[in-house]
Amino acid sequence: MLTESELLLQPAEAYMSEPQRAYFHALLLAQRADLQQRMHTEVEYLRSTEPASDPADQGSLEEQQQWQLRLLGREQQLIDKLDQALVRLARGEYGWCAQTGEPIGLRRLVLRPTATLCIEAKERQEQQEKHINNRGQSHA
Repeated sequence: MLTESELLLQPAEAYMSEPQRAYFHALLLAQRADLQQRMHTEVEYLRSTEPASDPADQGSLEEQQQWQLRLLGREQQLIDKLDQALVRLARGEYGWCAQTGEPIGLRRLVLRPTATLCIEAKERQEQQEKHINNRGQSHA
């Protein structure tokens, strides 16, 4: 299997070749397994936490638990994105921009394996969101 440096040295015509797809398959599975393990550890910690007798300590504990639950929610969303990326990989759609059909790019996929948009499409999306947010604030 390719290493990251070998992957990034591949010629453009090798984009999403079998060795590259195998690299990303292993990367997505490894990130998913790591995330699942972290989530399992966090859930076990939450289950094992004893209520505090001091009201101030109890308030701090509840605040920490709420923070951990939000974190678990975000981690579950990331697992869902990893699963979606694995489905795209199986369908042969992985690595291609959902808007333009152009390659997303190996460097971008290494940094964000769940990416569905190329840099240009992502920048357009962010500009549109910024414009919408600015319009909403000026009307408030």
